[in-house]
Amino acid sequence: MIVDTHLHVVDRTALDYPWLSGTADLNRDWHYSAYEREARRAGIVKTLHMEVDVAPQRIADETEYVAALAARPESLIAGAIAACRPEEEGFAKYLESVRENRLVKGFRRVLHVVPDDVSEHPLFRENLRRLGGTGLTFDLCVLARQLDKATELVDLAPDVTFILDHCGVPDIKGEAREPWAGSMKEIARRPNVIAKVSGVVAYADAETWVAETLRPWVEHTIEVFGWDRVVWGSDWPVCVPGGGLLAWVAATHAILEGATPEERRKLLHDNARRIWDI
Repeated sequence: MIVDTHLHVVDRTALDYPWLSGTADLNRDWHYSAYEREARRAGIVKTLHMEVDVAPQRIADETEYVAALAARPESLIAGAIAACRPEEEGFAKYLESVRENRLVKGFRRVLHVVPDDVSEHPLFRENLRRLGGTGLTFDLCVLARQLDKATELVDLAPDVTFILDHCGVPDIKGEAREPWAGSMKEIARRPNVIAKVSGVVAYADAETWVAETLRPWVEHTIEVFGWDRVVWGSDWPVCVPGGGLLAWVAATHAILEGATPEERRKLLHDNARRIWDI
């Protein structure tokens, strides 16, 4: 059974997504019901909703929207990773309000869509340290070239659990093994970082990738982090142009063929339930 730690739901009638207009393959509604049908077929038993970079003034609305989905009978949604803006003065107040919401398990601020110096600002870093002791995680969504900056953030907040999205976003299509591999090994030395095996189909050639294409990138991630510090995510619907949820699940099982049953359970299920108490 699988816990999916990276689901996006897009509903343009309910929320605003400024970035969608520049993404032809994804510029449509992606409803929970469509995901749920495929997820159950794939053996997914729980999922975390990942924020979808809604317009800043709609961040709280997105959390309410996800709460309504989670409240449906037999919903797969067991928690939410909410959007945030640590670079803003209002973050501390926002954090206190969100801590009362048991649905929210962590935060994410996508860093590869903003200038690099956003994460270098003292206020951003001060607010990130506020997560220490809260039990809330912080997802790091950075490009491979930004992994050193992500490592700096991790070092500044050793009491915070960080989740590194999408295997550190390697350029699989371009076969750019370095500096990605070395940077992954370096950030993995920090025990408060968890790697998310997700998103890789989006960085491979959508028409030609097979499981063996993805294997070296996934295996390196698991090798440097270890089986106790990896989780799995679908990145639905971003995975759809590259083959879809069922293709990614099938490829994952093929890549894990040599793993022990215990190792497979850790990656696909047990670690996520432990980290987010779901």
